[in-house]
Amino acid sequence: MRVMGLDVGSKTVGVAVSDALGWTAQGVEIIKINEAIGEFGIARIKELVKQHNVTSFVVGFPKNMNNTVGPRGEASQAYKALLEETFGLPVVLWDERLSTMAAERVLIEADVSRNKRKKVIDKMAAVMILQGYLDSKN
Repeated sequence: MRVMGLDVGSKTVGVAVSDALGWTAQGVEIIKINEAIGEFGIARIKELVKQHNVTSFVVGFPKNMNNTVGPRGEASQAYKALLEETFGLPVVLWDERLSTMAAERVLIEADVSRNKRKKVIDKMAAVMILQGYLDSKN
């Protein structure tokens, strides 16, 4: 049973996958998307689902600090619906407040350059979202 974690942004989707036991999350890649033309990276996600034998999804759900749902949260809800419709697999929305900031902090502490951080931040955020979910289950 592998779980795929997704950090959905307006331009990219960070992807992470759990190990077979559902204990650890590993970053896989960043998929470029274009919301304006309805390109959400589903074809690539299909390939990754098959490659990693994914049985469920966790999608980052960016709520506002006052617990309301803003435009990015609504986009995550729409992405959840698209995944459910496309794959017929369970999809969980996971509160991801501050996950990108936490990922940035980890990368800074690891002395990763700003240029390199930009290239991996979404994947790292997907790892943090998925790991938080896995930790809650174990």
